[in-house]
Amino acid sequence: MKITVIGATGMIGSRVVAEAARRGHEVTAASRSGASTEGASGTKSMELGDTAAVAAAMSAADATVISVPPDRGGGSHEPTLKAHRDLIAAHPPGRLLVVGGAGSLEIDGVRLKDTPGFPPAYYNEADTFSTILDLYRDSRGLDWTMLSPAPVIAPGERTGTYRVGTDNPIGDTVSAEDFAVAIVDELEHPKHAGARFTVAN
Repeated sequence: MKITVIGATGMIGSRVVAEAARRGHEVTAASRSGASTEGASGTKSMELGDTAAVAAAMSAADATVISVPPDRGGGSHEPTLKAHRDLIAAHPPGRLLVVGGAGSLEIDGVRLKDTPGFPPAYYNEADTFSTILDLYRDSRGLDWTMLSPAPVIAPGERTGTYRVGTDNPIGDTVSAEDFAVAIVDELEHPKHAGARFTVAN
C-alpha cells in the first residue's frame, strides 16, 4: 500500500511512518521541513494549507494520514481550520485518516472539552479539533476517518493491542506507539469510514 503521512516528523506522525514501514508499506513522509523520517520510502516538503499539494498527495496514494496539530504557541488556529475546510471543499479522491483530539470525545452527550475540570491550557486545541470533526461529519464525497486518542497520549511501549470505542472515551491513556498501530490497522482494514473512533490501552 502507498501511504502518505502529513506531519511525519511529529510524535504521532513519525510513529505512523515507522509502523507502516515495518509492515512493508511504501510510505512518503511529508512535513513542513521535508526532513528525513525513519522508515520512509521518500520525503516531501508540504504545508497542510497547500490544498493542491495535499489533494495531489491523496490522489497518488492509497491512503493519507494527516497528523498536524494547530499552533501551540499562542497563534491563531484559523489557518488549520481553513486548511481542512479547503481540503473538504476540494473533495479529492483517496482515503484520508485525520488524527483528531480527545477533547471532542463525549460523556453523556457532553464533549470532554466542556466538562468541569477540563484543563484550560488544552481547551483551544480541543475546541479546534471538535470543529474539524464537525466539518468532516458535514462533508460530502470525501472518504474520511478520524481517530481520537485517549485523554493522555505519550511515547511508551508498543504492545500491539488496544481497545476501540466510538464517541466515548474507552480508557484514560494510550501509548503513541499503539496509537500508530491502530492507525495502520484502520488503513489496512477500514472499519470506520465516514466516522470518528477512539482507542486506548
